[in-house]
Amino acid sequence: MQRYFVSEEQFQERSVVITGDDARHISKVMRGKPGDKLIVSDGRTREALVEIEGIEAGEVTANIVESLELDHEARIRVTVAQSLPKGDKMETVIQRCTEIGAVAFVPFLSERTIVQYDAKKESKRLERWGKIAKEAAEQSHRNRIPSIEQPLSWKGLLSSFEGYDLVCYCYEKENGKQLRDALKPFVQKLAPDETANVLIVVGPEGGFSEKETLEADQAGAVSVGLGKRILRAETAGMAALTCVLYESGEMGGM
Repeated sequence: MQRYFVSEEQFQERSVVITGDDARHISKVMRGKPGDKLIVSDGRTREALVEIEGIEAGEVTANIVESLELDHEARIRVTVAQSLPKGDKMETVIQRCTEIGAVAFVPFLSERTIVQYDAKKESKRLERWGKIAKEAAEQSHRNRIPSIEQPLSWKGLLSSFEGYDLVCYCYEKENGKQLRDALKPFVQKLAPDETANVLIVVGPEGGFSEKETLEADQAGAVSVGLGKRILRAETAGMAALTCVLYESGEMGGM
């Protein structure tokens, strides 16, 4: 069943109004008609099964049939901090990690970041990333759309570590502690219904410099490996996110 995210203002007590691209998608792509059912969410507190009442130019009106539980989100809230990769790889990271269950993305610039950051183009890029996250959240039946932060400097990222319960940075030269070694004792300390915020930090194509790893350690992060193989920058975050959710029981772990 198709799912759409709308603003809180579009929800009424017994109905919802869908506008813009979503309304056009329902009428033109899905060939929606009165009587068809959809799932609509405000991405925060309300989600409902609705039935289309009417379709006009640029607007779909639907009646609420049943309120639904917001139960598709993981109790371990994982944010993926990704050093900006080349080309459109960040789009891939956002799309795939949204499907898996990331709650937020923090792009950042590090010493070996290859991408030339252009602040003037940033608003358009953030807009596109947001659209990709929304579509991926709808496709994967998420209750929320992950947030995407403005790109941070390395120093800015380090200062954000204190806002998380656990910070792990993926380091290809880590020969000792693997990600599971850091996750297992952390998860075991949590009560069954307790939530936690975890930050996974992934470096650029050239990896982190030794100076950066030292600074990350001093800021309270844990250096972890992802096995014996070297993963691409756009793959590491997906693998690490999956490991966190598996270890916490979201994918059959524990």
